[in-house]
Amino acid sequence: MSETEWDVIIIGAGAVAENVADRVVQGGLTAVLIESELVGGECSYWACMPSKALLRSGIALRAAQNVEGTKQAITGGLDVAAVLKRRDSFTHDWDDKSQVDWVEGAGIGLIRGHGRITGVKTVSVEKDGEFTNLTARHAVVVATGSDPVLPDIPGLIDINPWTPREATSAKVIPKSLAIIGGGVVAVEMATAYASFGCEVTVMARSGLLGGQEDFAGELVGEALKKLGVKIVNAAPSVVSRDKVITITVDGHSFEAEELLVATGRQPRTTDIGLETIDIEPGHWIDVDDTLLVQGTDWLYATGDVNHRALLTHQGKYQARAAGDVIAARAQGKTVSDAKWGTHVATADIEAVPQVTFSDPEVASVGLTSKAAEKAGYDIRVVDYDLGWVAGASLQADGYAGKARMVVDEKRGVIIGVTFVGQDVSELIHAATIAIVGEVPLERLWHAVPAYPTMNEVWLRLLETYGRPTSDA
Repeated sequence: MSETEWDVIIIGAGAVAENVADRVVQGGLTAVLIESELVGGECSYWACMPSKALLRSGIALRAAQNVEGTKQAITGGLDVAAVLKRRDSFTHDWDDKSQVDWVEGAGIGLIRGHGRITGVKTVSVEKDGEFTNLTARHAVVVATGSDPVLPDIPGLIDINPWTPREATSAKVIPKSLAIIGGGVVAVEMATAYASFGCEVTVMARSGLLGGQEDFAGELVGEALKKLGVKIVNAAPSVVSRDKVITITVDGHSFEAEELLVATGRQPRTTDIGLETIDIEPGHWIDVDDTLLVQGTDWLYATGDVNHRALLTHQGKYQARAAGDVIAARAQGKTVSDAKWGTHVATADIEAVPQVTFSDPEVASVGLTSKAAEKAGYDIRVVDYDLGWVAGASLQADGYAGKARMVVDEKRGVIIGVTFVGQDVSELIHAATIAIVGEVPLERLWHAVPAYPTMNEVWLRLLETYGRPTSDA
C-alpha cells in the first residue's frame, strides 16, 4: 500500500476528466487522473470518434451520387474493410499511448486502477489487489461517465446483446442488425450499418429522435427507409438466441445476426464509494452551476454523471468551468459564478448544441418549439425549406432539408434553431452564438451571409419573420 497527496484528484480519464485536469494544472495546482480502462475514455474509443468514422464514408458516397458529373464517375460501392481500417486509425487500434503521452506532457499525474472515494477528500485506487491511498488538498472530481441501459425485456440479458461499444468497434459487419431505440445512437448506427449493406431493423416505440423538432425524426426516418432500413414503432416483447437472434414484436417474429440496444444511459456511479459520504450510489449526481456537488465544499461532478447534458462537448465545457473554479477557490481568488460567468456552466440549461450525424444530419441548439412553449415563452416559429437556398442547391441536386427558428417575441431574440439536411452541422455554431449572445433580431439583419453559401438560410429566416420597420 502506498499513499500520495495531490491538490485535485479526478476519478476517470476520459475527455471530460482530461479537461478538468488540464485547467487545474494551468491554474497552478497539481492533478491526478485515475482510470481503469483506456485514457481518453468513451468518446475516443467507443463513441464520438469511431462512430463518425463509420458514418463518414457512406455519407460522402451518397453526397457524390447526389451531384451530376460526380455520380457518373462512381462505379462501385463502399469498401467496408477500408472503412473499418480507417475507423481503427482513429482509435489507434484501441491503444491509448498517445493520450498517455499528452497527459504526461501536460504535467498531469495518472494512476491506473479503479478509484473509490473513502471519505472527505480521500480516494483509494485498486489494481491487481494492490491499493494506493490518495488525499486531495482541495477537491475530488467525479468524471466517470455513463453506461448503456438495458431494458427489462425477457431473454435480453441472456443473448449478450450489443451495446454502442460493440457497434462502434465491430471487426465484422453482420448480415442483419436489429436495433432497439430511436435516439441518436440508434439512428446513427442504423445509417452506418445500412451503408455497409447490412439489413437493419429499428424498433423505436416512441418514434425517432424524440426531444427534437418533430420534422427531424420524420425526415431522417424517410431517409433511413430509402437506405432499406425497416422501422417498427414498437418494442420487442421477448428475444432469444440459437444460431441467430429471434425477436418478437407485436406477436410477429423476425431474425437478426446481432441486436443493438440503444435505449439510453445510466450513471457510472455504482462502485465509486459515494455511500461513504452519504450520497446514494447508482444515481445521477446533483451539482450546482459551478459543478460542485450539493451539500459538499470539495466534491465536483462533471460530464454525464451529473445528467445536465450527456454530450462530450458539454462535458468538456463543464470541465473547463470546474477546473477553473477549483483553482480559483483553492487560491482565494474571486469566483465568477453569475449567469454566463467564467466559473459556471450556464449553457447547460437552454443553449445546448448537438448534431446527429445521420443522413441527412440534424443540427440543433437551444429549445424546441414544444420545449419553449412548455417553459412559458411567448414564441413565434419560423420555418424555411433549405432546398430553396442557393448554396444548398449547389451542394446537392434536389437538396432536401428544413430549417426552424424559434423566437422569444418579448425580447426579440432567438431561443432555438434546428436544421435538417446535408452538411447542416457546419451551420449550427452561428446559431449557438446568436442564442448565447442573445443577439437581437434587428442586429442579425446586419450579419450578412456570403453568397452562395448555405448560410443564406439566415437571411431567408429573417425575411420570413419580417424586418421591423421604423416609425420615423
